[in-house]
Amino acid sequence: MALYEKEINTALRAVREAAVLCAAVQAELSTDILEKEDRSPVTVADFGSQALVCRTLGEAFPGDRILGEEDAAVLNQPGTERLLRHLVHHVGRFLPGVGPEEICTWIDRGGGAEYSGRFWTLDPIDGTKGFLRRGQYCISLALIVNGEVVVAVLGCPELPHDPGRSGTAFFAVHGEGAYQVPLESGSGPVRVQVSSQEDAAHIRFCESVEKAHSSHDDAARIAEALAITAPPVRMDSQAKYAAVSRGEAEAYLRIPRGTEYREKIWDHAAGVLVVTEAGGRVTDIAGNHLDFTRGRTMQVNRGIIATNGRLHEAVLTAIRDLGIGGTR
Repeated sequence: MALYEKEINTALRAVREAAVLCAAVQAELSTDILEKEDRSPVTVADFGSQALVCRTLGEAFPGDRILGEEDAAVLNQPGTERLLRHLVHHVGRFLPGVGPEEICTWIDRGGGAEYSGRFWTLDPIDGTKGFLRRGQYCISLALIVNGEVVVAVLGCPELPHDPGRSGTAFFAVHGEGAYQVPLESGSGPVRVQVSSQEDAAHIRFCESVEKAHSSHDDAARIAEALAITAPPVRMDSQAKYAAVSRGEAEAYLRIPRGTEYREKIWDHAAGVLVVTEAGGRVTDIAGNHLDFTRGRTMQVNRGIIATNGRLHEAVLTAIRDLGIGGTR
């Protein structure tokens, strides 16, 4: 991994540090939850994770832009004083003496909006609702160069690495494979590979827990068309990509519920590279390559299909035959 050795090492270190903060916040979780304009929740952990990752990236790569999910402006609104105190407390465990102004500056370093030839995209907690219910969530970080994802890390604190050891970091570098390591320091990297299953009827597929994120009804229609017998595995976050990458599922279906919504790049960039470097394939529901050159959203794509590759065309054919998302 000589080409992006500094980038992948820095990204792994940043994600691991953020995961420690998230675990500490989760252990002390109280009512420090805000609701954003889109009614999605945001917590101390979301802000703290983004602050730590952006600080680490800023020190290592000061010229790189970061497109992150969170915005520190909400922390300056009335009624957020308690949350801000807790944020300073948790970030201060890593950086004693840090103040709220510095933390907000680091958070807003992730406020990039426009495409550039080289930038990072960050979801400090992908699956905040999963985090709140103590289900699956992850810290997702990817480097995009000339429109291609070239470095990716998924930190999945609730996805076991092996029996008796919780928490896995998945990482990939373009052209060099995908790997998993314990989220905490420990054993070395192990290469991950997608499932070799070729029978569509035996697909194990993942989908979002939240119905607002993906059409469960359409996914059920696809399953019926392919004679799939296994029930869907519903989990939050890009842990679904991780499951496909190491052969625990053959497909991840994110079927758009309406015609207007477009995916955010931080919800998919890291997972896409991990799956493709593990031997899988990822497209939108029409089979198009995912376009990461449009800023914060994927304007020309609708929905996501990630598979082990062998079964990708079967899934796309079922989607077209059913006319899902206007693909017929």
